[in-house]
Amino acid sequence: MKLIRFVKDGKEKIGILECTTINEISIPMIQALNSEDLSNFQKKSYKLTQVQIKPPVIPSKIICIGLNYKDHAEELNMEIPEEPIIFMKPPTSVIAHYEKIIYPEKVTQLDYEAEMAVVISNKAHHVKDDDANNYIGGFTVLNDVTARDLQRKDIQWTRAKSFNTFCPLGPCIETEMDHSNQKISLKLNHQLKQNSNTKNMIFSVERLIEFISHIMTLMPGDIIATGTPPGVGPMNRDDVVQAEVEDIGILKNRVI
Repeated sequence: MKLIRFVKDGKEKIGILECTTINEISIPMIQALNSEDLSNFQKKSYKLTQVQIKPPVIPSKIICIGLNYKDHAEELNMEIPEEPIIFMKPPTSVIAHYEKIIYPEKVTQLDYEAEMAVVISNKAHHVKDDDANNYIGGFTVLNDVTARDLQRKDIQWTRAKSFNTFCPLGPCIETEMDHSNQKISLKLNHQLKQNSNTKNMIFSVERLIEFISHIMTLMPGDIIATGTPPGVGPMNRDDVVQAEVEDIGILKNRVI
C-alpha cells in the first residue's frame, strides 16, 4: 500500500495512492502507518494531477548512513566499515516530489545520491534488530543532495548536507515491500547514472535501527536514509534528477 501526503483546495490531506488515483483517508499519516485496515477511513477520491504532492512525513530528524553499499565501497576503493557511519540532515532541508533543488551560489559541485529511506512509525529506543520491523512504518525515496566541494573542505559533513532543499523526499510511503531486495537507480536528464540493488547494502535496515536507536531515540516520522549505491556525480542548474526505488516509485526534482 502506498500512502501519500498532499494538498487539495488549500487543505493538507492523506491518501492511498493507486496508480493515478488518490483515495483520501481521514486519519493522520502516522496513525495510517500503524493501522492494518484503512477501509473505514476512506473519503473522497482525486486524480493525482489534481493535487499538490507534499513530503510524506515531517521528520524531527533525518539520520543518514555513509558508505553502506558494497559496490560503492569497491568503486571508491575503500574498506568495508566495521559499524555504520552516521550523519544527519535537518528537517528544513526536506522538499517534495517535483519541488526545486536550489544550487547555492557559492557551491561549485552539487551531487546527487539516490537512497531508500526508512520511515519510523513508533518511538524507538534501544531496539533489538530482530524486533526492528515493529518500528518500521514503510519506505520512501530520498535524494541526499550534497555540496561535494564543501564536504571535501570541511572536517564535518553538516554544512555540505544541510542547505535548504538538500533532502528531496517521496513521493509516497510504501508499507509493504521486501526492502532487502529492491532495485535502486538514478537518472540525470534521462541518463542512467546509478543502478544497484539494496541486497548490496553492508548493514541491513534492521541493524541500522538497532545501531541508531542505541544512540538516540527515534520518533514517529523520523527518517533513516540507508546509503547510496555507486555512480554518485554532479548536477548542474536546470538538470532534472530522478531517483527510483523499484516498489516505491520515482522522486523527480529540477535543479535551479
